[in-house]
Amino acid sequence: MGKNFSENIQNVIAEIIDEEISISLITKIELLGFSSVEQNLEDFVSCANVLTLNDEVVNKTIELRRKHKKKLPDIIIASTAIVHNLTLATRNIADFKNIENLLIWNPWD
Repeated sequence: MGKNFSENIQNVIAEIIDEEISISLITKIELLGFSSVEQNLEDFVSCANVLTLNDEVVNKTIELRRKHKKKLPDIIIASTAIVHNLTLATRNIADFKNIENLLIWNPWD
């Protein structure tokens, strides 16, 4: 990731964080699962509230998975946001489109 991208992301994050930012366990895995990760991304994840898979998230995931032909990680992320009544901030709107009760926001628009 280039410096411009990192600065832009930091600015976007600063705008959307009120008190605490929450991310899905799957998001943590996706963000840190690369062989090379910038320190500011690691810092971001370490400051975030990582929402784990509890029974409610699992049940919502099963429900949504039966209704939507989408990748399992995306369904878990969507389910986590729905269960915790959070808005999902993503650049990839298409992967989450048409999931009922999911609030989506693209901070890059």
